[in-house]
Amino acid sequence: MTSSHASSGGALGLGGRVVAVLGPTNTGKTYLAIERMLGHKSGMIGFPLRLLARENYDRIVAIKGKQAVALVTGEEKILPPNPSWWVCTVESMPLDRVVDFLAVDEIQLCADPERGHIFTDRLLNARGLVETMFLGSDSMQPLIRKLVPRAEFINRPRFSQLTYAGHKKLTRLPPRSAVVAFSATDVYAMAELIRRQRGGTAVVLGALSPRTRNAQVALYQAGEVDYLVATDAIGMGLNMDVDHVAFARMVKFDGFAPRRLRAAEVAQIAGRAGRHMRDGTFGTTDEVGELDADTINRVENHEFETLKTLTWRNSALRFDTPGFLLKALEERAPIAELSRSRDADDHLALQALVRDQEVLDLAKGRDAVRLLWEVCQIPDFRKVLSDAHTRLLGQIYKSLRTGFGRLDSDWVGKQIARLDRTEGDIDALVARIAHIRTWTYISNRPTWLTDPLHWQERTRAIEDQLSDALHERLTQRFIDRRSASLSRTLKDGRALIGGVRADGEVVVEGHVVGRLEGFRFVADAPDRSEEARALETAARRALRDELAKRLRLFEQEPDDAFALGPDGLLSVHGVSVAKLAAGPSVLTPLVVPFDEGMLDQAQRERVRARFDQWLKWHVAARLKPLFALADADGLSGAARGLAFQLVEGLGVLPRPPVAALVEGLEREDRKALTRLGVRLGVSHLYLTALAKPAAVALRGLLWAVATGHALPVPLPPPGRVSVAATGAPPAFWEAIGYPVASAKAGDQKGGEGRALRVDMLDRLETEMLTLAKSGASASETALGQRVGLSAEELAGVLTGLGYARSVAEDGAVTWKRRRPSATKPRRDRAPVNADHPFAKLRQLSGG
Repeated sequence: MTSSHASSGGALGLGGRVVAVLGPTNTGKTYLAIERMLGHKSGMIGFPLRLLARENYDRIVAIKGKQAVALVTGEEKILPPNPSWWVCTVESMPLDRVVDFLAVDEIQLCADPERGHIFTDRLLNARGLVETMFLGSDSMQPLIRKLVPRAEFINRPRFSQLTYAGHKKLTRLPPRSAVVAFSATDVYAMAELIRRQRGGTAVVLGALSPRTRNAQVALYQAGEVDYLVATDAIGMGLNMDVDHVAFARMVKFDGFAPRRLRAAEVAQIAGRAGRHMRDGTFGTTDEVGELDADTINRVENHEFETLKTLTWRNSALRFDTPGFLLKALEERAPIAELSRSRDADDHLALQALVRDQEVLDLAKGRDAVRLLWEVCQIPDFRKVLSDAHTRLLGQIYKSLRTGFGRLDSDWVGKQIARLDRTEGDIDALVARIAHIRTWTYISNRPTWLTDPLHWQERTRAIEDQLSDALHERLTQRFIDRRSASLSRTLKDGRALIGGVRADGEVVVEGHVVGRLEGFRFVADAPDRSEEARALETAARRALRDELAKRLRLFEQEPDDAFALGPDGLLSVHGVSVAKLAAGPSVLTPLVVPFDEGMLDQAQRERVRARFDQWLKWHVAARLKPLFALADADGLSGAARGLAFQLVEGLGVLPRPPVAALVEGLEREDRKALTRLGVRLGVSHLYLTALAKPAAVALRGLLWAVATGHALPVPLPPPGRVSVAATGAPPAFWEAIGYPVASAKAGDQKGGEGRALRVDMLDRLETEMLTLAKSGASASETALGQRVGLSAEELAGVLTGLGYARSVAEDGAVTWKRRRPSATKPRRDRAPVNADHPFAKLRQLSGG
């Protein structure tokens, strides 16, 4: 290091005031520097990022006008004829231009392993005539005192407090949160989750172009989304209204290996929380867990280890030959406080190009070597460190050395035209933007191109077009504008404007949010998701008047507008509005309205009451004989008991259990029951008029609702008097008037039973009794036809009814009723429980 480096005057030998303004984030350092710069006749300020340079250029232009301000970055130059103030990236500061004031922002980047040597060079050598200002972290103070002994120090306290808030699940973070990770894969995965759960998020990555990054930040700043997922790209200079910063990862890859974030890095990123006088918080997601107490204390109190060394690279380069240039770049740092930087991209590119003999032959003389170094400094924004970038640099250098000092316009046009496409996914657009930014940098080297203004405009237009397409893709993928807009309106408490289209679509604030089916809202989102709940809330608030109107019209609907489906759903004009549930009795099921939270309790009761009214009418009309029996007057005790049990059995009652009541009926009771349609059959009592298909279907539905059986139930086809008894237990078939009668009846392990309509079963049993008394033979075919059975099915049914088949020598077939065995136990008797009280009593009594 030269003596001028060691002194505070720098390479220019200027003796103006040097001030270091140090402190944490949100201290107004940049604001102070710009204010000081504009107080001088001329000034220059260097920012670490192109987008920060552009943002502050726009601020200064708004104050001083376009003619007074220049913008100089690697990819953009706005140069009015005689500017007074220069806004630049640190790498692009034109230090040969003398200005009264000079400032460098984020001076702690002197320690950065990749770019630090540039910032260190500015600290040592860049000065303003009257005033020089370095802005950055307090961790730089000891080294600035050592390297710039006459520097003055201004310590700026943070305007607001930054406090630790613990860890939370990613989906439980408060609104206005920024989530930080360190890879595009992690950022995209978290953004997808937040979109599903919270409506959407903006994303910020270092790979995005400044235009795309600004557009994403603008979405967040405008309140279109309440979340931002980003890499540590947000940690430097981006001014946003963030209340909370959540670290979803605490390990990053630093170019060599993964490592844990240092406390100062945590503070730099967490410092984005809070703005001016508004306090902020920081924390972690549940995957990271709690931060250690030491890190929390350091971040909250801004107490960090001071930097011990700064990254340095020799800036006194020799351009005699490529060898001398490489040797100068590899020179060791002159003092202990400086450490030679690792080989930067431009250095690596130079090492690769000098291995090309053609390049080496062209690099003769100081101007040729200086040009080679300028070509090596063309950035590869793709950061892939591939041979493709080195080959491009080689082509550019050879063209400049052999093509009259200019790049061939046709070749440049073809290179750029390949990038002028906006199709593809996010990764494809990011790659194209990175590539076009390299060409934007090249176009801003005016001596390299025949018509540099044309190429600057062309590359800028393509970059803008690609950036806009990328912003659109990011927005489509990570922001559900509907959910985000509705959530914002709900949070603000503003009234929602909504309505229902003719096809049932629900529109709230111009967004289709789902469908209204009767009084039930079906959200246009996955069931039970956070998004579905938000849409339901929005729909309920927006459709309050519409629901009240629908309810009034519903109550006035005529009875023929209602229907009961085989699945137990109650509908009006074909739209399901309620369902049946088990009630006090089989004939009085409960009505349960659907509404998905759209109706209040009083409104639900009004829906239930109207359907209940219709349902009672409907059941009474379909099962009129049953209700006539239930309301019959003048029946004696035995007849009333039979009538009650028939009603409970939906019009069918097995005779054996009530045989005593039947035998005890008086003549008048029998006549009365007959007038009411009751048939006292051989094995069943039944109502003859309930065999119609509509009555059978309703009885099956009511039985299933009362017993909790799955719907729909199996039903006999209309007109069929015999069906296979499958899909439901025997009790069901009996309830609908089709008792099960077969050889396997009662045998749970047996084959398929046969259900026979009760009147047909009674006819069969009556005929069989007649044949048994007379001893006459039976024509099985004719007998089966009369009751809708094949000969084989008839044999199974008769066997199940207790008949035995015999064939005489002449071939005559007779069926005789078997007498039950006195010693054989009944097959349907339940096993005796030895511990039952009655069993104990039997033992004690000797029985």
